[in-house]
Amino acid sequence: MANTLTADAVKPRFPKSVPFIIGNEAAERFSFYGMRSILVTFLVAQFYNPAHNPALSGVAEAKANEMTHLFVTLAYACPFVGGLVADWFTGKYKVILYISVVYCIGHLFLSMFDTNLNWFTVGLILVAVGAGGIKSCVSANVGDQFDSTNSELLSKVYGWFYFSINAGSMIATVLIPWTYANYGAKWAFGIPGILMGLATIIFFSGRKMYVRVPPSGINRNNFVFISVYALFNISKKQKGQSLLDVAKGAYDPEKVEGVKAVYRVMAVFVFALAFWVVWDQNLSEWVLQAAKMNRTINLGFYKFDILAGQVQTFNPVFLLILIPLFNYWLYPAFDKMGLKTTPLRRLGAGLVLTGLTFVVIALIQANIDHGGTPSIWWQVFAYVLLSAAEVLVSITGLEYAYTQSPKSMKSTMTAIWFLVVSLGNLFTAAINGNKANHGFLAPYLIGANFYWFFVALIAVFTVAFMFISPRLKERNYITDPYIENEVIADTNNL
Repeated sequence: MANTLTADAVKPRFPKSVPFIIGNEAAERFSFYGMRSILVTFLVAQFYNPAHNPALSGVAEAKANEMTHLFVTLAYACPFVGGLVADWFTGKYKVILYISVVYCIGHLFLSMFDTNLNWFTVGLILVAVGAGGIKSCVSANVGDQFDSTNSELLSKVYGWFYFSINAGSMIATVLIPWTYANYGAKWAFGIPGILMGLATIIFFSGRKMYVRVPPSGINRNNFVFISVYALFNISKKQKGQSLLDVAKGAYDPEKVEGVKAVYRVMAVFVFALAFWVVWDQNLSEWVLQAAKMNRTINLGFYKFDILAGQVQTFNPVFLLILIPLFNYWLYPAFDKMGLKTTPLRRLGAGLVLTGLTFVVIALIQANIDHGGTPSIWWQVFAYVLLSAAEVLVSITGLEYAYTQSPKSMKSTMTAIWFLVVSLGNLFTAAINGNKANHGFLAPYLIGANFYWFFVALIAVFTVAFMFISPRLKERNYITDPYIENEVIADTNNL
């Protein structure tokens, strides 16, 4: 009996705060992906081409795509700022709570000002600041709830956390386009706002149960300060030293070595940029393309039509299928064959698949340009390829960033990864802006040529990656923990 009581006493338990965090994430992701699922089609129909003039459709779609990608650019630039504010000044709880209120106000603006482009744009900015501002804090807040007594449950919680993200996005991308088609923009933007309000209430309800890690104050031994110091003191560089070594006298040598690791990983992120230049097009350009396709789904015993904005639901569905398939079958199978699936090889394969994805999309558009109405199943096939590429590039990129950087720089790497997503969308926004404003690229980016341009871009990045990746230095701080210890020992002798 005593042994049983002892076993029960040490049995790890989930923190009571976990349900509030999971519920908050599911509702927040519903709000974000719900409004995004109709954003580009709404912008075209309401503001850029309300008369449905075929002669204006190209420019109108380019303007809508530009606005959408600029929105995503801001949303993925803000995590860097949100993370710094939380770590240095306020702590994660206050950032999540206060920025969630801004998030809610943004949704309110989208619903209220659906006929006023200026105020609608303000709403988009507020939503982007809200979604981005809390992004780097929410996932880290999950880890903060655990300690040595229940850390073994952390992977399960992150599994539920990831499930909540996909569940929220799947339900939203089915429901909100249907709401928009049947009840109009006010309800279609209003429902995501209601869910964001619910997310905020859920989070606030757990306020007495959260473990709150206090802010550490401004840490001068950080990536930005060390990099700037090295840049402005390049004249102090001695023979045999790297550029960053000049900062070791003014800053913690261990942190300087960590910054070096960050730059090594960033060399890989340069190639992941090609993926993020095109990935968000499935929530914008692809939606507009789907509107011109035959969206009848014939299952033999049942036939129905799907809305253009609902097609993107296939992405989270395929991800839930492909992630375990790759992790538990494909990667082990290749490893047994002697083809080690290293992160860099996965990334290269992901770039190839991304290129093939846009070959399919370009061929679909070529058919549309010649008066055809191809089946939506062709775009579904493109989603299969894109989702597989996402597993290979996005998930691998996060893994690579985590394993190739020391403990002191892991948060920095996550923030930089989000900045890569932001830069990718900024590039695509610029291309659409050039097209919308009749810039020098506009005559060459008509119809399918728009997608062939991105195929060529990905091909250039892929070829460059094949030449450069064998020369990239790797240091795995997880499988070889002695690396970090050796770095510390070496720097102590300086």
